[in-house]
This record gives sequence, structure tokens and C-alpha cells, in this order.
Amino acid sequence: MPGFRPGGVAALAQALAGGLDPSAIVLVEGSSDQAALYALAERRGRDLAAEGISIVPMGGATTIGHFLDLLGPQGLDIRLAGLCDVGEEGSFRRGLERTGLGSNLTRSDMERIGFFVCVADLEDELIRSLGADAVEEVVASRGELGSFRILQNQPAQRGRQREAQLRRFLGTRSGRKIHYARFLVEALDLSRVPPPLDGLLAHL
Repeated sequence: MPGFRPGGVAALAQALAGGLDPSAIVLVEGSSDQAALYALAERRGRDLAAEGISIVPMGGATTIGHFLDLLGPQGLDIRLAGLCDVGEEGSFRRGLERTGLGSNLTRSDMERIGFFVCVADLEDELIRSLGADAVEEVVASRGELGSFRILQNQPAQRGRQREAQLRRFLGTRSGRKIHYARFLVEALDLSRVPPPLDGLLAHL
């Protein structure tokens, strides 16, 4: 299901009823997470589709409970993993505990069962791993360095660290996070991959 787009648990249930039979499903918040994980898998020489692993963007972390009801041990009992932002860690933890995937889970416990947390989010992890200079080079390669300079000159952005400005830039236009997810992963030194991404991929 490499092209699966956020469509809610009903869309996923329909795909499964239609014959989809994955060996594992990775639950992520949005399509930028999906794009980043597929790009990293390719760089690691893996074909997740051929392995039967599907990365499913849920359209937001608050729906995690519905997906776990469908896919977890009380539902179809499919092998699961996941990725979320630190702000949604509680939602993921409560969902995992409620559906029988653990109790009193710490972050380390969550990682042991395949659920990883980005601090603060995917973009922050990638910017810190790459460094501001490398991220600017990626922005320039996409023809948007001028747009980033305009953002830097906005009153609310002046005086902020460049990493914070870049994170803001990636979130200022619909679709930009998805657009840049692959390019930022492709620019990574594979010895400096954000731990949540590397840990999740290694778990699969």
C-alpha cells in the first residue's frame, strides 16, 4: 500500500476487505511521515512493498484508537508499528494500553513494541540531523530559497534561530512538509539518521 493516503479507518478496512494482506502495518500521523519512511527504506536498500509492509497515514494522531481497534489484538491482530510527534505521545500510549498492547508503557516500552516518538516532530528531527546549512541547500535546490529569506525577514521570525525558521518555513504552505520529506531524507548522512526513523525501520 505505498500510495495509501489518509482516508480514515473505514478506507483502510475496505482495502483490507478487498484483499490487502500486509505482513505489517506502520501507523503514522500524516503523509510526510509516510514519504520520509519510504525514502529512508529505499536508501537502506529495502523495498517495503515487496516485504508486505504498508505505511498508513491516519490523518492525525487522535484517530489512533480506531486504527488499533481494527488492527490490534482485539481486531485483525496484524503486526503493528508506528511513529508520532512528542505532543501526541500520550494519545498513542493510551491507545496501545487500551487495546492490550501493554500497560504503564514508558517510551522505551513503546519502542520495544515498535512505536517511536519524534521530538518535537519529523521536521525538527530532520533539521537537527542535517544541520541548517544542509537544509538550506535542499530548499535552494527546490527553488524556494527566496521564499525562505522572505520568511526570515518577517518581524515574528527575526532573531529566531535558523533551525526554528526552517521548521516554520516547512509548515507555512499546504503540502510543503510532504514535498520536502523525501528530499530531506535523501540529503541525510546515513550515519546521522534521526533515531526514531532509524529505530522504526530497524524494528520492521
